[in-house]
Amino acid sequence: MKLTKYVIGIDYGSDSVRSVIVNAENGAELSSSVYYYKRWQKNLYCDPSSNQFRQHPLDYIEGLEHTVKDCIAKAGGSSIASAIKGISVDTTGSSPVAVDKTGTPLALTPGFEENPNAMFVLWKDHTGIREAAEINEHATKFETNYLQYVGGIYSSEWFWAKLLHVLRADTAVRDAAFSWVEHCDWIPFLLTGGNNVLKMKRSRCAAGHKALWAEQFDGLPPDEFFSQLDPLLSGFRERLFQDTHTSDEAAGILSEEWATRLGLSTEVVVGVGAFDAHMGAVGGQIAPYHLCKIMGTSTCDILIAPSADLDGRLVKGICGQVNGSVIPGMMGLEAGQSAFGDVYAWFKNLISWPLNQLLSASALIDGATAIALKEELESKIISRLSEQAQLLTDEESGELAVDWLNGRRTPDANQELKGAITSLSLGSDAPRIFRALVAATCFGAKCIVERFRDQGVPVEGIIGIGGVAKKSPYIMQMMADVLEMPIRIHRFEHTCALGAAMFAAVAAGIHPNIEAAMEAMGTGFEAEYQPNQKNIARYRKQYQEYLALGNYLEHHHQKDIKPSYHEQL
Repeated sequence: MKLTKYVIGIDYGSDSVRSVIVNAENGAELSSSVYYYKRWQKNLYCDPSSNQFRQHPLDYIEGLEHTVKDCIAKAGGSSIASAIKGISVDTTGSSPVAVDKTGTPLALTPGFEENPNAMFVLWKDHTGIREAAEINEHATKFETNYLQYVGGIYSSEWFWAKLLHVLRADTAVRDAAFSWVEHCDWIPFLLTGGNNVLKMKRSRCAAGHKALWAEQFDGLPPDEFFSQLDPLLSGFRERLFQDTHTSDEAAGILSEEWATRLGLSTEVVVGVGAFDAHMGAVGGQIAPYHLCKIMGTSTCDILIAPSADLDGRLVKGICGQVNGSVIPGMMGLEAGQSAFGDVYAWFKNLISWPLNQLLSASALIDGATAIALKEELESKIISRLSEQAQLLTDEESGELAVDWLNGRRTPDANQELKGAITSLSLGSDAPRIFRALVAATCFGAKCIVERFRDQGVPVEGIIGIGGVAKKSPYIMQMMADVLEMPIRIHRFEHTCALGAAMFAAVAAGIHPNIEAAMEAMGTGFEAEYQPNQKNIARYRKQYQEYLALGNYLEHHHQKDIKPSYHEQL
């Protein structure tokens, strides 16, 4: 009798981790579980005013154990656990951490437990803006363009800028750090019982898109590139990696410790990790030249193309193009917006100020009622704003916004840029401003599509996955109108975790390659938004206004320019 085989996909997001158990034959979900990071919820180790966002590795470990055990319990317990054959993981990125020789994050070692610099530097941490600028200037001094495969501009959201910033900022961490690792590489290393960081299997996806690794360089840029940037980096390259691995490969098998902790077998195969958007694109059944938009706090936009089609063409101003970063044998191209859902969350928090600051002090209701009322009202704000914004006429929607509240990722990364709202009047109420913010995020998405097309890479379709894509018809319809293209919304709720499960099925030998896994385990699409032709002319006009405002902000926005690290010395 043929026994059903199951796999686990684990997706680490910005606020939570989710795990799913999936039937490897047809992609059917048996169970899922979500765990919100406890320390992150308390805003520990973060300082938004200085663009510092750090996450403690204990949040990741606790979430891993809770969600996997919860999934197994929901699915049927030990009878299901014995049929689980593989686990794969995706994470946000670039989210690196300083580690010792054993590959242990410094925050898990004595003396560093509460030190933010010893924790994972989350993707949206921009404390390395100065270091990124120095990397960009430094790269011009070399005959080889070491930035050519990351769009020509290095970002503060990426590996080397964060590493260098922390080494400069914290002597204790600098002295204790043997190497640095990405979150998506550390979790498989943890699960397989790794204890030598030099033997850690590094993700092709993370290394190529964020750490300047390239096949054409035979690895990372040479040591002189880094040591001449800053002597603190001298010799660091040798403590990182030379080779990288695609996510259809196995990182190893589940260690005895983690098999016991999770209630699984030591025969469970653990796959090589990757970033959430790249595995999410696979879960979303990406096809060549279809842009898969993973829409959450930010967006990450993934496009794949046969390498032969590009014929050496390099797309400027994106987040890199790496052979095998999404599907082995295909070129993976990445772009994105630094703030998407975060823009809406910012506005919700802004107009919720009275709820957060005054309701609990009310003399009219008790504390428990105040908390319940606050939660009820906050849960309805975005949906009610969407309803009211949708009713606005052209005459009532003159406000214009730019979506760079967390800087700009693509095109042409510049994390120093700021957002803006213009044409405000005494008639500018919350729905009108919300509509302007939604339009700005849609215009930002259009800039990405236009960049691909301008560089000779066609965009033939749009696939939407993630929380915003599934929960906000208003935003998705406006995006279809702005892009003038249909948008298909993938059916699976936790699409990134499904993509991880597909890779787990390949790493475990259940499917021969990721294409076969996608064919067998893909769950299809639940909705499609068609452009509303009557809105296209209006959005074309507003898009030009958005571009003009963005150009003004970029060229005329005045701010204090801090001296470089070496100038301060």
